[in-house]
Amino acid sequence: MKQVIAIVSLSIGITLSFPIQKNNAANFFSPSSSSQASLAKNSNTQLVARTIPLQQIELKDLANLGIDEQLWTNPDHFQSLLQAIDRSLSYLNTPKANQAYQNYPVPGFTLERVRLSLVRFRQLLLSVDSPTQLQEALEREFVFYQSVGIDNRGTVEFTGYYEPVFLASTVPTAEYRYPLYRKPTNFDSWSQPHPTRVQLEGEDGLLGNKSILSGYEIVWLRDRLEAFLVQVQGSARLQLTDGRTMTVGYGGSTDYPYTSIGGELVKEGVFTKEELTLPKLIAYFQTHPEALDRYISRNNRFIFLHETEGQPPIGSLGVPVTSDRSIATDKSIMPPGALALIVAPIPFPNQAGELETRLVSRYVLDQDTGSAITGTGRVDIFLGTGKLAGDRAGLLNGTGQLYYLLLK
Repeated sequence: MKQVIAIVSLSIGITLSFPIQKNNAANFFSPSSSSQASLAKNSNTQLVARTIPLQQIELKDLANLGIDEQLWTNPDHFQSLLQAIDRSLSYLNTPKANQAYQNYPVPGFTLERVRLSLVRFRQLLLSVDSPTQLQEALEREFVFYQSVGIDNRGTVEFTGYYEPVFLASTVPTAEYRYPLYRKPTNFDSWSQPHPTRVQLEGEDGLLGNKSILSGYEIVWLRDRLEAFLVQVQGSARLQLTDGRTMTVGYGGSTDYPYTSIGGELVKEGVFTKEELTLPKLIAYFQTHPEALDRYISRNNRFIFLHETEGQPPIGSLGVPVTSDRSIATDKSIMPPGALALIVAPIPFPNQAGELETRLVSRYVLDQDTGSAITGTGRVDIFLGTGKLAGDRAGLLNGTGQLYYLLLK
């Protein structure tokens, strides 16, 4: 999903599966959002069944939640939010949306009310002249529901994900050796348990013609970590050696749980959760290349891709996700397509070109999910395509709040 990135500049908005993590880079290596959507399962089903995920709150002063400043200072953000709203409205007019809201667990969240809330919010965006006017209108016309979070006090853990961009070749060469595969035509008849990752691609990722996946290659990449990251992110933009650009998206997976690379490194004491950063992780694999094969081989969940004909990344709702305006949540308990307000620590480039994290308020649309995004206290923010998006995603890791907005 972006400019060509060398291995040293890979920043990954991917989360580990530690119960609670605060401001450390151990969030980098577990599956994000739509890449794992079709197998996203709530590992806390019994807990969720006993917990109402959202609670209506009284807001005496919406200003306490902050102002979405970029809506008023950056025209691109304004247009992006309108685009994300329109994509949610498109989803909410589908049978899939109707089915999703049939038994939604929070009283008051109906398909029609969510849709009308989006329509009205869009009208307000186009009619007000200032953030103050928008806040006054929202206080008059909307009610807010807060996620109970990871602690039943509203604390939500935020991470980021993105669309990587890599160089690739449609034919294998001495330089381009690591393939991405489409799902085999006979996949549905595969016996269980499915083949492991090592059985599918070898311990070094170079099983080649000996693999049962031979013939299903889409492209070849230069580096195994890059190929693995495409699987983890579930989509990518590939700049081919013949000058063309190809996009690929999630096309299915083998039936195994995800094992995170970062989680394994921490578990074995190579790093602590607090000290693990993305540069340290990349440097570690550069100086211990044999370790990369060993750790990747532990993750038996193998992701298949398919060509997406230049489409932007598609979320679990079947609509494109929008940079900085789409979030992924646990769709077994959170309202799909709904309007939300997040208060989250998000990295931005400063005037010197360095990333710095600020706690900001932002209106977003809930349009994606992911197997690592479970429960009431996890949100993954889509940050776009390219190196900068990847750098930002790799740094986004902290806590904040999540609110949903409904018309009174």
